[in-house]
Formats: sequence, structure tokens, C-alpha cells
Amino acid sequence: MTALPGISARIVDDHGDSLTPAVHTGEHVSGYLVLDGPWPSMLRGIWGDPERYIENYWSRFAEQGWYFAGDSAYYDRDGAIWVVGRIDDVMNVSGHRLSSAELESALVGHYGVAEAAVVAKKDETTSQAICAFVVLCAEYEVHEGIVDELRAEVAKKISPIAKPREVHVVPELPKTRSGKIMHILRDVAENRTLGDTSTLLDPGVFDAIKAAK
Repeated sequence: MTALPGISARIVDDHGDSLTPAVHTGEHVSGYLVLDGPWPSMLRGIWGDPERYIENYWSRFAEQGWYFAGDSAYYDRDGAIWVVGRIDDVMNVSGHRLSSAELESALVGHYGVAEAAVVAKKDETTSQAICAFVVLCAEYEVHEGIVDELRAEVAKKISPIAKPREVHVVPELPKTRSGKIMHILRDVAENRTLGDTSTLLDPGVFDAIKAAK
């Protein structure tokens, strides 16, 4: 995408330095999406909490005076901007920013996968490691090489750097009553005490996940 007339957007790195498309190599150049000029539909405040508004949207690049809503994005070789997702849902694997939604989409693209959830776990070597939880289709015949097959699927659709470090085949994923997958799977991945599970549709799902893990 490109910014509409009257809107000015750019992608910057951790220090606020502007990035440019890698026209010659064709590589994706990823960073933070900022608006460097105001426009009418920008959030102009949070009711009753102006400090929170400033902290959430203006503090990250306060020196430059840029509005940052928390999205990660990249330039393609033609200079078009692609939004990857919320930085909360973006993993940093050896300096490469990877969207959990993109990884989950790659896994579900496999004909034998019904659902997938991807989380990051701490790793001393790569900063973060990708940990995937997948639910297979009922009619799919499980075989010994399924984990390697799924890792190869992600590598083919995204990049070899995106291959999950861990892939766990589980009977179901933890969901709220509204159907939203709960990402306290991060606690499971790092063997931490589980967070609040009071909104889970089936609180016992973690016992099944731990048994499969």
C-alpha cells in the first residue's frame, strides 16, 4: 500500500532513523510504521486519560514528533508499505521481524492443519524462538514426520529463518467463550505458571496441551 494523498507515513528503525526499500536486492526492509504528519482520522486523545494517550502514541518517537500506533511494517522492493501487524504480535528472530499471524497462516495452509497458534519464547542465541501449537484435521492421518513437514511448509511459504523451533501437535487450543485464542500459550512454551484462565471456555485444555507437549 501507499499513503493516501495528504497522509505522510514512513518506516523507521529502533532509533527512529528512516529506512529505504532494498530495490537492488529485493529484500524486505522492516521496522516501525509511523505517521510523520498529522491527519484528521488520527486518534486525538483517550477520554479522561491524556497521559496514557501521550505515552501510548507519542512517546516512542517523541524526539522526532511522530505518531506511532504500534504497528510493524516493511517496504517491498517497489517501495510499497506492507503492514505486518502489532509489534506485540511480532517476533524478533535473529534480527528478523516475523508476524505471528503470518506464521499461523503458513501452518494452516498445510492441508492437514485445522488450527494453529504461534508464540515466541526467550532464546539466548536468537533473542526469540518460534513455538507453534497446531491442531490437526480430524480426517488427517498423523505420521512420524509431521513436525518436520510443517517446519518445511513455513520455510517454503515465508523463509527458512521462519521455521518454528518447536512444533507441538495438541488436541485443541485454549479459547475464550467468544472464540478468541488465548496467548497465555507463551506461559506454556516457557514452562511458567499460567496467567489468568478465568475466561477460558475449557480451563482443562491446558492439561491436554501439557500432556501433548
